[in-house]
Formats: sequence, C-alpha cells, structure tokens
Amino acid sequence: MSNAMEKIALAKPGSAGAKQKLLAFASLIILMAVFSIASPNFFQSNNLIAIMLATAVNGVLAVGVSFVIITGGIDLSIGTTMTFAAVITAKVTVQLGMPVAVGVLAGILAGLVCGLLSGVMVAKLKLPPFIATLGMMMVTKGMSLIMAQNRPIYFTDAPAFSQISMGSILSFIKDFKIPNAVLIFFGVAVLASVILNKTVFGRYTFALGSNEEAVRLSGVNTDRWKIGVYGTCGAISGVAGILIASRLNSAQPALGQGYEMDAIAAVVIGGTSMSGGEGTVLGTVIGAFLISVLTNGLRILSVPQEWQIVVTGLIIIGAVYIDILRRKKK
Repeated sequence: MSNAMEKIALAKPGSAGAKQKLLAFASLIILMAVFSIASPNFFQSNNLIAIMLATAVNGVLAVGVSFVIITGGIDLSIGTTMTFAAVITAKVTVQLGMPVAVGVLAGILAGLVCGLLSGVMVAKLKLPPFIATLGMMMVTKGMSLIMAQNRPIYFTDAPAFSQISMGSILSFIKDFKIPNAVLIFFGVAVLASVILNKTVFGRYTFALGSNEEAVRLSGVNTDRWKIGVYGTCGAISGVAGILIASRLNSAQPALGQGYEMDAIAAVVIGGTSMSGGEGTVLGTVIGAFLISVLTNGLRILSVPQEWQIVVTGLIIIGAVYIDILRRKKK
C-alpha cells in the first residue's frame, strides 16, 4: 500500500517534457518569421485576428482533450460533440426562444453528458477509449444531423449571440481588437491549468496516467475519476461548440469531424505524452497556436489543402516519436 501511495505522489503535474515544450515554442516563432518573410499578407492585422479565432476553437478542444490524454486515454468524439453542443444551443435559443444564456448553458451541459457517457463506456463497460469515443463520435454526428434536420440553424433572431465570439471587450489599437473568443480560450486554459496543478482532481488525472493500478490499489475509486475526466473534456468541447456557432452565427450540423485531429496534434506537439502521466496546458496552448499558424501560412502561400493535411500528419508522427525517444532516455 505504501508503494502504491509513493507512485501516486510521484505523478507530479510539472514533470512534463520541458524540452519538447520549448521546441514547440521555438518552432512557432520560426514559422511566424518564415511566413512573414514569404508573404507580406501574413503579418497583417486581419490575418493575425483570423489566426487567433481559429486557435480559439481548436485550442479549447485541445485543452479539453488534454485531460483525457494525460490519463493515457483518447477522445475522438470532441469535434462532433462540439457540433452537437452547437446544435443544442441553437435549438434552445432559436427554436424554443429561450435567452442566450440558457442556450449556452444547454450546449455546455450537452457536451458534459456526451463526455460522461464516453467515460462510463470506458470506465464501467471497459471498452477501449478508441472504440468508445469512436462510437460516440458517430452517435453525436448522427444526432446533430437529425436534430437540425440536415440543415444549418441560424441565430438571426438572437443578434447578441455572435458577440460571444466576434465581439471585443479588449483592444490595443483602433484596427486590432482581440475577439472575445480568444479571451474565452485563455480563460478556459487558465482554469484548466489551475484544476490540473492545484486540485485533487488534477492530481488524480496525472496519477491515472502514470500508474492506474497503483491508484486503484490505494483504495481510490478510479472509475469515478475517469468518468469525471471524460465529462470535463465533454463540457469543454461544449464551450468550443458555443464559440464556433457564435463565430459562424449558425449551428452547422455537418461540421465537426476532423477537428479532433488538429486538437490532438496540438496536445502532442505541446509535450503531453500519449502514454499518459505528463502534460501541461501551456504546452497545449503553444501547440494550438503552432497548428493554426502552420495552416494559415500554408494557405496564404497557396499550398493545396491536401498537402496541408499531409504536413499536419507528419508533425503528429514526429511529435509522438520525440516523446518515445524522451521516455526511452528516462
């Protein structure tokens, strides 16, 4: 029992690969410099705002899935859960005529329920996380299309809704206003960092990824904590759903699938280990910006989208391989 408790105590949040995080940050700076030299359009205010908006949605998803990956799991349903939350928000706000705040709460709760269901399948039914969340991805994708009747739901009767993402309460200069979506992203990141580093929930999240059996032998109800982790990821995906719906001023039921790859890539690039037990929110934020800058820069240089996908895939492979080498050295 004492050995088990020692293993839990060793699962410290600050043990993530600092070198990989530093490498990601250096890569981000280099990419921005290269794209700025290659195209004068890259460093214009409109393009920088576009990068921040793209990072906000992907970054929130990445922060959410960081919790799951730190436990050694995976969640492939975050993109379609995001879409499902957006559709629920639109149904409540537009079709039921409820206040925007109620619609936002409904969307986040929808994401929470999806995450909890995934957690139950993983923890109680003992399904592999890949299979459980793959199934949830298909369920939420189908439910979004069914509930929206295969067509977008527009927030024309709720003009204030678009201000959640596209409004700005912070501006430095006249033509450069920080969108609210970016502030919400940073707020989610700060809250997630506090939870991971300063709470019992965060402690057990790292412990589950480091040695789940040791945690179980110490008398901890690992199933409950694991369900909580997936639920947290789902709720944060719901926040991403609010942001993307507000940005587009509509709930697009066919949107969502594919977002999980960019989010997972951001997490891995930021130094979170796919084996679990290591990771930081700061690294995930850096990874999210790197993915957005890379995608935006390649688009400005007129690189075909299919090659953009190839480059992203190669980056994921490289980041995972670096993590494997780092673990071998340990």
